[in-house]
Amino acid sequence: MATLIKIGNSQGIRIPKAIINQARLEDKQLEFKIIDDGLLIQTVKKNREGWKEQFDKALKSRESSEVDQEWLDAPLVDEEDWEWQKRIDLT
Repeated sequence: MATLIKIGNSQGIRIPKAIINQARLEDKQLEFKIIDDGLLIQTVKKNREGWKEQFDKALKSRESSEVDQEWLDAPLVDEEDWEWQKRIDLT
């Protein structure tokens, strides 16, 4: 059970350590979403977080080809600017 407490001009909530440990919230940034029944607190997830682990897991479950490996070894962020070209259909 938790109750709101006054913190300056705002209010806050103390989350028991057991819940923080169980939900793996320690030292994480949190985001809040208002839902029908109240407030949802969850960790902020970075884009592409966990992708490498999922790719590694998928590769272990089946044999990869050279083409797969080329894509998997490519950096997730490309510093080069992409140049788009217009395709012309000559048929």
